[in-house]
Amino acid sequence: MDLVIENGRIVTTGGVFDASIGIKEGRIEQIGGAPAGRRHIDARGRLILPGGIDVHTHLDAPSEVGSTADDFYSGTLAAAFGGTTTIVDFCAQAKGQSLSEALSGWHGKAGDKAVIDYGFHIIITDPTEAVLEELKTLPDRGITSFKLFMAYKGSQMVDDLTLLKTFETAAASGAIVMIHAENGDAVLHLQRKLLADGKTEPFSHALSRPPMTEAEATARALMLAEIADAPIYIVHVTCEEAVREVARARKRRAGVFAETCTHYLYLTAEDLRKPGFEGAKHVLSPALRQMSDHKVLWRALTNSDLQVVSSDHASWLFEGQKTVGRHDFTQIPNGGPGIEERMTMVYQGVVQGEIGLERFVEICSTNPARIFGLTTKGHLAPGYDADVVIWDPDADRKLVQSDLHHRSDYTHYDGREIKGNADIVISRGEVIVENNAFTGAKGRGQFIARKKASKLL
Repeated sequence: MDLVIENGRIVTTGGVFDASIGIKEGRIEQIGGAPAGRRHIDARGRLILPGGIDVHTHLDAPSEVGSTADDFYSGTLAAAFGGTTTIVDFCAQAKGQSLSEALSGWHGKAGDKAVIDYGFHIIITDPTEAVLEELKTLPDRGITSFKLFMAYKGSQMVDDLTLLKTFETAAASGAIVMIHAENGDAVLHLQRKLLADGKTEPFSHALSRPPMTEAEATARALMLAEIADAPIYIVHVTCEEAVREVARARKRRAGVFAETCTHYLYLTAEDLRKPGFEGAKHVLSPALRQMSDHKVLWRALTNSDLQVVSSDHASWLFEGQKTVGRHDFTQIPNGGPGIEERMTMVYQGVVQGEIGLERFVEICSTNPARIFGLTTKGHLAPGYDADVVIWDPDADRKLVQSDLHHRSDYTHYDGREIKGNADIVISRGEVIVENNAFTGAKGRGQFIARKKASKLL
């Protein structure tokens, strides 16, 4: 063996057990026994987890206020320190651009920078007939998920006919459609009313995007997917009203999936009221909700109404980017950092008794891999990629921005006392984080061509 991990407790969706892991040529070769190897890692007192998979990130993403602070080097470096070994990032089509041109640009951004493995979703913003035809070719190129926005009228929002056509294309070609579900017309109407009343502060962001705008769009998207008999994945579910729609759809038919994001488990709309414009740091879409929604989301993660927790990492700087909207909340770029904090914060659910260890690895690793065609990742078993995290469950620390590796100038969780930490991180058999130092190489990450959804769901 090239590497043997011994004396740890292995966590899978099927249970927690003591065993050694033997790794050879980047793959898991053996579970159990006492394999010999060139290097042995003693994981005594620690957990052995499948590497985290974050299927909702925005690295080097452009906008009117400039690109996000993290490129594919700093973003994947931060992910690795947090225990994530694979991401699926959003490649955004520009107006007038073919999907092939968009993907070529994203390959250029990632190819010589990523330190962990990565794939791409495609965001469709200019759905011409030629683009919808081109969609059919993407699953054969390993791009098996398409994203559409029902929000952001005038820029990214698409109409119901485009949704329906995309669902039909996905169903026929083996892809899954990801939906940002908010009623863009209602949001725009509320934004205009608030601004006309002089309500320009960050808290007005939440008032302009109430739960009903999310629930209505979620229900509509689920119904359109049902008409087309297509798989669907609702991104960043935030509230009881939207969870209820997902749960109903899952009872009606297969191929319905949904995620929440870390910040919706911990932050509330009251964070938007922080003094000194600090609330702008927490302007996210959909908007933050109420404390009562936290329990709803944890329960939905437990009972499988929600299957995944992602970061939605969009690392806008507070100074110079978020502050552009100081006098108009609609100008504050939506999003925040979280790629490094995701697994740590979800693990607090284990500490608090919200979820068990098996469910922790399921929603952070195994389910994302299964839903999005990462067939050699997300599980610890012979034949799978040796993406492994040795996790210290007893580590006590305070989460502070200065200790993190992303390039944003804040974290949503600054000052929180937490338990648990990614101690050693292994990607395809190579130790890339150890002793709080990066030991890999810039550009070592590989593009992963994902399997078609029709063969998985």
